[in-house]
Amino acid sequence: MSSVVDGCETILMGGQLEKFRSQLLKSVSIKERIRTVTMDIDATNRLLHSSLLFLHRSPLPEVLEKARVLIGTLKKPLSQLAEILQDCPGEYYRYHGDWKSEMQTAVSLLCFIDWVDTGKLLTHREIEETFGLDPLNFGLDVEDYLIGVCFMSSELPQYVVNQVSAGDYNCPRRAFKFLTDLYEAFRMLNLRNDFLRKKFDGIKYDLVRVTEVYHDVKIRGLMPSEEDMTMQREDSILVLKGQDIQT
Repeated sequence: MSSVVDGCETILMGGQLEKFRSQLLKSVSIKERIRTVTMDIDATNRLLHSSLLFLHRSPLPEVLEKARVLIGTLKKPLSQLAEILQDCPGEYYRYHGDWKSEMQTAVSLLCFIDWVDTGKLLTHREIEETFGLDPLNFGLDVEDYLIGVCFMSSELPQYVVNQVSAGDYNCPRRAFKFLTDLYEAFRMLNLRNDFLRKKFDGIKYDLVRVTEVYHDVKIRGLMPSEEDMTMQREDSILVLKGQDIQT
């Protein structure tokens, strides 16, 4: 009788371990597929980092356009990532750690590029649309978005210094207002993620650095007045209208 019981236990144990082996092999396979895709995302992120060097020096329309084209190439690997996750429904957060770093970096780069162009912060949904993500199947994790925004703010102090050196004395005012609003918005969040909370603290120091440049430019009398800014905007509109008439 004892041998029969022992035999049954051995069969059960062997069956259970075989099931585990199958699950582990599937998990390893999925991780390898994800790693291949994240390498493509990382490669694009590196190219975008290089384009930021040009943005820091001269945020010209052609430089911004080149950066946006690179952003567009992220759609393909992200769609591949979504396809991989379809093979393991309900396990988004089981594998989330395998791509979250690359996603946070991509969010940061996109937010910075768009801020240079528009002066505004892209919303969570706008980034999903830009990346071609379907929130019902494979969306952008909220914390990845918030951490990406925090990373983006760290680009602003150096950008402001570079723009002032290039003669753009209104840039500190734009960055100062943006970071002030961003910092106040983050303060409303009850952050429980230690990493995110530390990155939020970084916004405060970015704001301090931008504030120093803002006040320095203002004290030296280099910052254009609101009236000057209005005239510049009107001149820009007239130039654009003239170009439209010529075309």
